[in-house]
Amino acid sequence: MRTTASILHLDLDAFFAAVEQRDKPSLRGKPVVVGGIGNRGVVATASYEARAYGARSAMSTSEARRRCPPGTAFLFPRGEAYRRSSRVVMELLRELSDKVEQVSVDEAYVDLAAEGEAHLTVAQVRTRVEELLATIEEGTGGLTASAGVGSSKMIAKIASDMHKPHGLVIVNPGDEEDFLAPLPVRALGGVGPATADRLRTFGVEKVADLRRMTESDLISIFGNAHGSGLFAIARAQDDREVITEREAKSISAEETFDVDVVDRAVLNEELARLTDRVSARLTEHGAFARTVTIKVRHHDFSTFTRSVTASHPTDDPAALLRLAIGLLEAHDVSDGLRLLGFGVSGFVAHAQAALDMQWPGEEDLPVATASAEDEVAHDQVANAWGSAQALVSRPAAYAINPGDPVWRPGQDVIHEEYGAGWVWGSGRGVVTVRFEGPRTEPGKVRSFRAADDALRPADPPDWTTP
Repeated sequence: MRTTASILHLDLDAFFAAVEQRDKPSLRGKPVVVGGIGNRGVVATASYEARAYGARSAMSTSEARRRCPPGTAFLFPRGEAYRRSSRVVMELLRELSDKVEQVSVDEAYVDLAAEGEAHLTVAQVRTRVEELLATIEEGTGGLTASAGVGSSKMIAKIASDMHKPHGLVIVNPGDEEDFLAPLPVRALGGVGPATADRLRTFGVEKVADLRRMTESDLISIFGNAHGSGLFAIARAQDDREVITEREAKSISAEETFDVDVVDRAVLNEELARLTDRVSARLTEHGAFARTVTIKVRHHDFSTFTRSVTASHPTDDPAALLRLAIGLLEAHDVSDGLRLLGFGVSGFVAHAQAALDMQWPGEEDLPVATASAEDEVAHDQVANAWGSAQALVSRPAAYAINPGDPVWRPGQDVIHEEYGAGWVWGSGRGVVTVRFEGPRTEPGKVRSFRAADDALRPADPPDWTTP
């Protein structure tokens, strides 16, 4: 354990949603939810305005829609936009120290003593971190971050979450146990819902309660490793160092069914949910994947995996889902599956877009005559399709006609006449675009037919350019 408060944990506030509000002035001060936009989707990030209604990360999108008021923006993640802002922040952290451990696209640890300044006073640390937070806000066009500083990574991480948004908490050396004592045990890393529920049966609700349990008692309840770990973290014991190299080899998710499943439509719907979860983690880590793997376990516990490597790395859940369903269709499920898993690997930091915006068999479509006001519900178009074919042919459920391009709510676009904007909603052969950018006033909304040649995808806007 260190004797100085010299480990910084920095966490960008509601990062995905904050980037959307920065780039889309009409959404500032309004509830925004980013993630899988269909009913089977999962929330990646909710703005603080949406959190006031109960929306939160890892909640199903359908539940978030029930809780949030009409007018809430449900947007598909824009991975490249988040990565651009993340790179600015991480570079600022590396100017502060040569030991930076990037945990995800919006989170990192920094060793403030790595430059031979092990004896920084608390006042000096506070000044440096306050200057850092101000520089981040200026350099990212208004994004804010919260920071915690302590003698260990655990203390720093917990502290960074105490006064969000735009907060700074420094835990002085020697005050760690007092800092932890009143917190719920779920604040400790390694205490999940199951562990918390088990501790509650012993009258343990807060860290102070956990500290009263002996190590032998915890080992008898949770086993050697977990029990000893709980005993240590309740006493703020954490000697992990800041690691400059972190490389995940794979990201995966799986689901075990209560009853063996033979219905391919049900399996494909579950595969779509798993794909959304993994894709959100890809975006969080700022990575693209080339290899897709599915894992299946039959009623007799025989387990198989199948993999395919794509020609282009991607973080697009639609592309990942098409590959995964293709793998599943080649596997016999007639005797039922008790487990289904989905994973990705072969990560790269950059990807060249390989977009096929036109689908085979495109027909001429009538120009939409609906007014902009009539298009407000376009992003509420049904997203659950009920069959594998529908999931493949309409990968993210944004195009009604097979000939229509796929337009995602929140997607950056450019129009030959009206300039840059973003997809406000789409459906029934129509796409609605709001034309605005990070440095403009809230823009006007216009509707076009989905196959309009004048409208095309665009790169994320530059928040530094008027």
